[in-house]
Amino acid sequence: MEFDFQWLLWALPLAFALGWLASRFDLRQWRREESETPRAYFKGLNLLLNEQQDKAIDAFIEAVQQDPGSSDLHFALGNLFRRRGEYERAVRVHEHLLQRADLPRAERERAQHALAQDFMRAGLFDRAEQAYRALEATPFDTEARLALLGLYERSRDWHAAIEIAGKLERSGTGSFATRIAHYWCEEALAADARQQPDDAATALLHAREAAPQAARPLVLAGQRLARRGDHAAALREWTELRTRNPAAFALVALEFARSALACGQTAGALENLQAQYAQHPGMDLLNAMLLLDPQPQAQSRRLLDHLESQPTPSAALAWLRASTDLDPSVRERVAQAVDRAARPLLRYRCAACGFEAQHYFWQCPGCLGWDTYPPQRLEEL
Repeated sequence: MEFDFQWLLWALPLAFALGWLASRFDLRQWRREESETPRAYFKGLNLLLNEQQDKAIDAFIEAVQQDPGSSDLHFALGNLFRRRGEYERAVRVHEHLLQRADLPRAERERAQHALAQDFMRAGLFDRAEQAYRALEATPFDTEARLALLGLYERSRDWHAAIEIAGKLERSGTGSFATRIAHYWCEEALAADARQQPDDAATALLHAREAAPQAARPLVLAGQRLARRGDHAAALREWTELRTRNPAAFALVALEFARSALACGQTAGALENLQAQYAQHPGMDLLNAMLLLDPQPQAQSRRLLDHLESQPTPSAALAWLRASTDLDPSVRERVAQAVDRAARPLLRYRCAACGFEAQHYFWQCPGCLGWDTYPPQRLEEL
């Protein structure tokens, strides 16, 4: 039977037409599917920019349902849940991403980092620690270590904080020597509280090795010696502090004067205080000098000289209370008024967040920053 070539002439155009129609149908369907997800996605973004977070969440959920394979939509939804404080839902979204076998490695690490943030914000520190530890040797390694450092500071796990801070410094992230010194100082305080003086002394030694210029190890070392009654050794520690960190010496000026009186080194201590006062005048140093030189004429002269150079309310109050020329009843009323005006200025203020406190803090209770308090009170800044 001979093949009729006329059928071939008809079949080729027909096949071409059917293929064209099929491609147009698939293209339209693909375009429609592609357009539906961005529309819901951009709707959610628009609602989010307009601070309508509830409606934005609904829009993102709709977008995820239309395109369950899109990881970006899952990340947007999970991050939005976290911002809303719905940590359990954020955890479910990010754990769902991690369970996907087809998720690329970079997206998996991103999901692990997001999950660690969820646990941290939710206060689940044990699970947050595990999640951050899993990010070692990933692009999120530095961020994870910094987060772990903050976590260990909150939980006061100072040995773990020392380990992480050392890794950060060795990786070139920055200098953490001063913070490591603070961690060892915290260990020393904890050891003293446990009645373990040898461990406290060792911790302070590590603190000084970590940051030789740091003020806190010298402050604590002198205070520990003074409590033990070894006032001469305490003076040596604080004299070294005056050399290494002159501004911080004001924090222990009164203790320095008391130890000098206790061990009979008044003259030498007064000379050191006068030299320090000439460089960094302040009421703490002045009060220490007044303690070592209680003669009324010397006290009055020093107070008046200080008032001329630094007319602060606390200086005026000290002069009023030391003055014998005024009527006692009048002097007391004026002193009460000056005292009331001076109280708000006799505080320390964090340079990072502005948190004010009557006592000096090495770590700000507000922003948790280290060494953010200047060693001068507000009236002297």
